[in-house]
Amino acid sequence: MWSSSHAVRVRDVVKTFGKVTALDGVSLEFEEGMVYALLGPNGAGKTTLIRVLTTLIEPDSGTVEVAGVDAAKDPVGVRAAIGLAGQFAAVDDYLTGRENLRMVGKLYNLSSKEARRRADEVLERIHLTEASDRQVGTYSGGMRRRLDIAASLVGRPRILFLDEPTTGVDPRSRLDLWHLIEELVRDGTTVLLTTQYLEEADQLSDRIGVIDRGRLVTEGTADELKAALGGDMIELTVEEAAVAEAAEAVRAVIDGPVEIEMPVIRVAAPNGADSLTAVVKALDARDVHPIDLSLRRPTLDEVFLALTGEGPSGVRDRAA
Repeated sequence: MWSSSHAVRVRDVVKTFGKVTALDGVSLEFEEGMVYALLGPNGAGKTTLIRVLTTLIEPDSGTVEVAGVDAAKDPVGVRAAIGLAGQFAAVDDYLTGRENLRMVGKLYNLSSKEARRRADEVLERIHLTEASDRQVGTYSGGMRRRLDIAASLVGRPRILFLDEPTTGVDPRSRLDLWHLIEELVRDGTTVLLTTQYLEEADQLSDRIGVIDRGRLVTEGTADELKAALGGDMIELTVEEAAVAEAAEAVRAVIDGPVEIEMPVIRVAAPNGADSLTAVVKALDARDVHPIDLSLRRPTLDEVFLALTGEGPSGVRDRAA
């Protein structure tokens, strides 16, 4: 029997659409009380996995447990424990924000009094009370996304699934949504989110899974994924005329591939600060003076590129 402390446990899940294999033996698990971020290029299988986990579609094979409930045996039990905000806001433009949430409450079979109470509670939680009596058609993109998340909270879910929650919103609204997700987790909600924004996963997640071509290729904390790429990196910027000379200086003291993206040079630093010192001395010996020079950890973007060969917004001819 699986432990109820697990928010999600998935084993060997396969889902095909015709000749396309959207999920190819995916297995993952994570505990309650955390944010799990699922990264992958367009068409990697992220949304298909969300649809399986939320019982919108059934897998061809494999087992799925959500909130301690077997999704195949008790899909209604799963739905009672979860909330879902998809990629596109599922709210009615002609209703007010308050009316939208009360309607959702009625769909949960709440009494009119309880639906009103929960609508007011959630509106305050997502900081939309002042706009609650305006038609949703007048809302900004960020406000609509917050209302969409609010609708998923009316049922007081233990686990909240957010499919690319900040796609298409402005930077200010994105930060507002980040703060909202952080507040939800502090209050005890478990969150699984898919995202194409690597800084979003870095900022919000306790654990990250990278999915590519329907397979989970790796997972871990952001720091673990960065460390797996090879530790520290040296990045230096020089005048374009000095790039070749600077690259030769680096190669003389660092054994490894040197990446050049004019006028920036990057190389792994196997010995951390000692490697940086060696590069500085080599540059000085050749009278090369960097405009900028730093020792840093790999970014999540570099991890993603190393694992998938493209950025998260890359498009593949595969099921979403």
